[in-house]
Amino acid sequence: MSKLGNLGARLHHGEVGYDFIKNRKIWYGVSILITITAILGLAVRGLNMGIEFQGGAVFTTPKHMSASVAQAEGYAHDAASGAESIVQKLGDGTLRIQIAGIETGKSDQVKEALANDLKVNPEHINADLVGPSWGEQIANKAWQGLGIFMVLVVIYLAIAFEWRMALAALVALIHDLTITTGVYALVGFEVTPGTVIGLLTILGYSLYDTVVVFDSLKEQTKDITRQTRWTYSEIANRSINGTLIRSINTTVVALLPVAGLLFIGGGVLGAGMLNDISLSLFVGLAAGAYSSIFIATPLVADLKELEPQMKALKKRVLAKRAHAGAQGEPLEAESAGVTVGDEPEDREDPEDAAPAVVGPRNQPASRGRGRGRPSGKRR
Repeated sequence: MSKLGNLGARLHHGEVGYDFIKNRKIWYGVSILITITAILGLAVRGLNMGIEFQGGAVFTTPKHMSASVAQAEGYAHDAASGAESIVQKLGDGTLRIQIAGIETGKSDQVKEALANDLKVNPEHINADLVGPSWGEQIANKAWQGLGIFMVLVVIYLAIAFEWRMALAALVALIHDLTITTGVYALVGFEVTPGTVIGLLTILGYSLYDTVVVFDSLKEQTKDITRQTRWTYSEIANRSINGTLIRSINTTVVALLPVAGLLFIGGGVLGAGMLNDISLSLFVGLAAGAYSSIFIATPLVADLKELEPQMKALKKRVLAKRAHAGAQGEPLEAESAGVTVGDEPEDREDPEDAAPAVVGPRNQPASRGRGRGRPSGKRR
């Protein structure tokens, strides 16, 4: 742990570092490949929408049922006249039978048929009903909430930072959403209101990591054009390395309890409701940490390097380094692990300072005159 702390301190001070910005095309390619896979999964398999979004009924049987999942699926198929059904066996031995698209009036008939096939009292089977119109209303509200969230995030980041950072954060959020929903399509987990809650949660967490890097970048790029030692991309890389250990630590700490919910609560105990929210949290947290480091900040650097001021700065930096190399002088900065703003002289290079004043000038009066003399009139 002490070695990890020392590494974090060295990354923060720019003593060591990895060049994320230089290898950004690799990360862009990896993200595009993952995103295409997620989109194909959505297009081919689609999302397994819960009854909360499409309407239907959920029947919960008494504990310790002797019927297997396959048998219950057959009973549900016959009782609902071929309607789509999903059966899950929970940790306490109960069966959760979900049948989509059935009308509210038909649910009593389905309940009676299931009770007869499972050989239990119909009163011991709990039924939760959701009408199709109610499910559609929930889906629309979820989309509206997501849209409002995105707009508010862009407005806030544009005000607090700048529009380039807001755009990069929006791209990172869409990247995280696409990957998470694509995993849901590929895995086949049911999409419920818990899934929507998980998605909104991971979007906020993804923004947290991104804003931490952006805040460091904003602080280190003050008066950047007054120096000729580093380009904007090099400072952006410094910001990523300076916050890298913090992002890794917070992500790992957040993933551990979520992994417990997903693999132990959902996998071992068979708690289906935990799967809905824990999968979105697990995938979203990992994707959010990845996008804040490998997508958002490199994209900001690319957008900023298009500005005329940043282009001129880069030209001056490269020209100065070429001159220093020709004179056999050591280069002032490396692309990975530079530090801006830590030393007072870093803020303004001597070459960029105002020209010296030529001709006579009045010398300021010495501030030391009269020091040590007693107060009062001179004798």
